[in-house]
Order: sequence, then structure tokens, then C-alpha cells
Amino acid sequence: MTLAFLDLLPILLVFVFYFLGMPIVYSLFGSTFFYFLFIDTTSQPWLILQKVMNSTQSFSMLAIPFFIMSGSVMNFGGISDKMMDFCECVTGHMRGGLAQVNVLLSMLMGGCSGSANADCAMQSKMLVPEMEKRGYSKAFSAAITAASSAATPVIPPGVNLIVFTLIAQASLGRTFAAGYVPGILMSIAMMITTAIIAKKRNYPKTRDKLPPAKVILKQGLTSFWGLFFPFGIILGMRFGLFTPSEGGAFAVLYCCIIGKFVYKKLRFREHLIPILLDTIAGTSSVVLIMVSANVFGNYMSWINLPKIVAAAILDMTSNKYVFMMLCNVVLLIMGMFLEGGAALMIITPLLLPVARTLGVDVYHFGLVAIVNIMIGGITPPFGSMMFTTCGITGCPISEFLKEVWPFIVCLLLVLLLLTFCPVLITIVPDLLYGAAG
Repeated sequence: MTLAFLDLLPILLVFVFYFLGMPIVYSLFGSTFFYFLFIDTTSQPWLILQKVMNSTQSFSMLAIPFFIMSGSVMNFGGISDKMMDFCECVTGHMRGGLAQVNVLLSMLMGGCSGSANADCAMQSKMLVPEMEKRGYSKAFSAAITAASSAATPVIPPGVNLIVFTLIAQASLGRTFAAGYVPGILMSIAMMITTAIIAKKRNYPKTRDKLPPAKVILKQGLTSFWGLFFPFGIILGMRFGLFTPSEGGAFAVLYCCIIGKFVYKKLRFREHLIPILLDTIAGTSSVVLIMVSANVFGNYMSWINLPKIVAAAILDMTSNKYVFMMLCNVVLLIMGMFLEGGAALMIITPLLLPVARTLGVDVYHFGLVAIVNIMIGGITPPFGSMMFTTCGITGCPISEFLKEVWPFIVCLLLVLLLLTFCPVLITIVPDLLYGAAG
């Protein structure tokens, strides 16, 4: 089966609208409505509006605002600061200590913000100025901040993990568990890269030597409540204490209690409105992208594009690793141009059925896709974390690109490792939940 040019016109329009400066949400909506209003008029427009409303009627989507809110509460409640103190304690003795803190904090912040853009925005304000004071160049500081934030959505409870679970109709607990090893590998690779660059440029340490075990243990106990957060969520879902949505609500309550009564930095009169505004802003952007991509997915299903793509790929290869490499190329390119959530929402319905046909594990495909898209987020021409970091720090993009390429290379090596070693992704879910049937 082949498609006429007019059937594919909305896909072209998405990119045309996007490159003209229209937000991706309106690009997806506009191209979809254009198709059903002017090209294929056999479907009533109100059915598309009904699809818009139905896309928001998912109880599981409640997990998104709850986890976004918990990240905001952690920032205002001082939990993030305690986590940064722990990171500095562990990595401050390394060459380029503050850059290492940047990477380690991003990994731990996966349990807080769950969003790459939120993480790089926070660290651009918090760490980049301090790095510049201690002799790091602005370009390097911005590059490590953007690159390290790529690991944030891979560590539970990253928002993209929730988005993928909703699309794939998979287990959120398994998806969360599958994110640990890839996220940790990404962080280790960036820490090694940072160490090599820091040694070559003689970047400073923040501590003369590694603190005694007693000092690290003391700081670990002080920071325990933040460090325990992502693991507590996983364990709670594993043992049936709460559903994913209830886990999000529990996360907010947990962070409020710790911020208010343990660290005593959360002041509801002062912080409640900023927390609500952060939550509304974060949730609206994610949910709008999900709804618009869902509606666009309805158009793709209408023209049978997923089946046509599946047939074309299966004609090209029946080897699942060749298929995964093809996916890597497509996803990296999409990640360079589209916001991560939108790219994930568009590509998953197209490629996941093929992955299942070829015997690729759902969670293997999902984590490889998310890592792909996150790498695209720091890659020109339109990487979202690149623009976020450069916009906040005032770093010229040309200078940023000179510094970020070693981190892109190391992340691509991790991506290849994850592609060809699916056990790295499935081992934790299988240990916690048993082998998938």
C-alpha cells in the first residue's frame, strides 16, 4: 500500500510550522486539523475534538503533575541542596570536582524534577555561576550542565518514562526499574569524560582529598531523605502499597513532610504559590504535548501509516539489532528537532509494533528510545536542553557546541552498549518483578 502526497502533507506541515517558530503543540494540532478539514473530509471535525478531550481522561496521567510538584517541593524544601552537599562530599576531591558534582546531582535529580529541561534550568542558575567563579569557562559549564541533564529523565520517576508507559500500555513499575542502569551508565560515562577534560585543563578541586568514611556517612545520613526518594517510590509500587498515581501523591506528601519538619526550609505561606505555578507550567507543557501528539497519532492511524512503516521495515530486515540501529538513527534525528515528549509520542506508535514483532523487549525499546531523544536534546540545530542552558547562562551556542561534543560521543557509546546489551535494561525489572512473560 502506498500513500498519496496529500496524505503525507500534515507531516511536512509539522516541520514547516515548527521551523517558522510555531510551538510544537500548535504545529501538531494545526497539521492534523488541516488534514481532516481540507484533505479528508469523511471524518467529522467534532470527532477530532472528542479525541482531544479523551486524551486527557486517563487516571494514570495524574502521576505527571504529582511528580512534577514533588520536584518543585524538593527544591523549595531544601532537599535538593542536601543532595548537592552529598554529591560535593563524594566527588569534590576529584579533578574538576564541581563539574563532577553537576553530573552526580543530575543523576540524583532524576528522582526530583524528572525533567531534563527543569534540571538544566535549575543547575544553570545554581551551579554554572559558581563554576565560573572557580575558573571553569562558561561554555564548559553550560555544556556539562546540559549534557548531565540528559540522564535526568532516564532515572525514575522521569516524566518521559511515564509518557512511554502510557503509550505502550506497559507496567510503570517495570519502566521505572528499567531506567536505573541506563541512567547510571550515562552518568558514569560523563564523569569519566569530565575527569579526562578536567585533568587536561587542570580544573580545580573543591576538596583536597576524599573525606573520611565517617564524614561521608554523616553527610549521607543528612541527605538520606532525598537519596531514598526514587528507591522508595519503586519499592512502594513493587510491594503494592500504591499505584503510580497514588505514588505521585505520596511523593508530594513525603517531600512536604521532609521539607517542613526535617530540613525546616519549606514555608507554605511563602512557597505554596511558586510551587503551584511551577507545577502548572510543567504539567501544562507535558500534557499539551501528549494530547497534541495523541491527536496527530490519530491522523497517522487514519492513513494506516504505522502498518505501512512496519511492513517497510520488516521488508528491509528481520534482525532486531539492525532494526534497533535504524531506530537509533531516526530517533536521534527527531530528538534534534522536536521536544523529547513530542518525539516519543509520535515515534512510539510507529515503531513499537515492529519491535514487538521482531521480539524486542518493550522496556528495552522504550529506554533506548528515551536515551536517544535525550542525546538529541543537546545536539544542534534545535536541541531543547541546549537552548535552555544557553538561554539562562548567556553562553553563545557556537562556544557551547565546541565543548559539548565529547559528552555527545560518550553518550552515543552508552547508547550502543544499551542497544546491543538489552540485559542492562531488563535486569533490574526482572529481579524486582520476575522475568517478563
